[in-house]
Amino acid sequence: MKTILITGASGGIGKAIVNQLAERKHNLLLVARNADQLKQQCAELTARYNINAHFIAADLSKANAAFLIFEEVTRLGLEIDMLINNAGIGSGGEFAALSLNAELELLQLNIIALVSLTHLFLPKMQSAKSGTIVNIASMASFMPVPYMATYAASKAFVRSFTQAITEECKPYNVHVLLFCPGLTKTNFNTAAGIPNEVATALNSDYSSAPTQTPEEVADEMLAALDKGKRFAVSGRLNRWGAKIIALIPNSFIARKFAGMYRKKIRK
Repeated sequence: MKTILITGASGGIGKAIVNQLAERKHNLLLVARNADQLKQQCAELTARYNINAHFIAADLSKANAAFLIFEEVTRLGLEIDMLINNAGIGSGGEFAALSLNAELELLQLNIIALVSLTHLFLPKMQSAKSGTIVNIASMASFMPVPYMATYAASKAFVRSFTQAITEECKPYNVHVLLFCPGLTKTNFNTAAGIPNEVATALNSDYSSAPTQTPEEVADEMLAALDKGKRFAVSGRLNRWGAKIIALIPNSFIARKFAGMYRKKIRK
C-alpha cells in the first residue's frame, strides 16, 4: 500500500502537512514521539478523510531510531512512495553555555536521522523508478547564525546534502525537494528551550517578528511539489531575503548578527 511517511507529524508544520495530505486522500504514516497523541490523530484522520493512517512512536534524537522505523515499515508491509523529513529542533544562546548533550541530540535529529531515513528508503524508490523525498531546511541554512550556531549549521548541512542527492536521484526518476521555511508560529522556541527574552533578542519572537502559520507553510510546500520544484523558500519576504543573503559574504553576516544579538542577549 503506497504511503507517505512524515516525521515530526504531531504538531506545527508537520501536522499542517499531514492534514492537507489527508484531505488529498493520501495514506499516511505519522512519526513523532507521543504514542497516545499519534493514535488519536490517526483515528481522527481515518474517520474524517477515509484514509489509512498508521503511526510509529519514535524519538529521532536517539541513535538507531531510524532503523527501528524502517523495520516497522517493513513489518507493516507499507510502500513508502514519499518521505517527508520534517522533524527538527533548534537551540539558542551562547554556544559554550548550552548543554552539550542537547546540542548533540539536535545534530542527531536534524542531520543523522534525516540522512539515515533517506538512505534507508531511497533504494526502493530508485528500484521502482518512482518516489519523492522532501527535506525541510530553514532560512537559517543560508547563513551562519551566531547564538544559534549549531541549529543553523545543521540546516546548512540539510541544504547542501539535499541539493547534492537531488542530482544523484534524477536518473532514477526520484523527485527531491529542498524546502526552506522561515519563522513559523509553532512551539519551536519552547521545544528548543529558548526563553522569551532570548527569542526576542534573536528576532524569533512570534509576537514581533514576521511569521507564517504552519498552514501557510504547508500550502507553499505542497504547491512546490505540485509544480515539480526541486527547491523552494516559503514566504515572499523570505524569498527576497534568501536572494539578498546570497550576495553578502558569510563573514560579514556572522559579524553583524553577532554584534546585534550579543547586545540584546546581554540586556
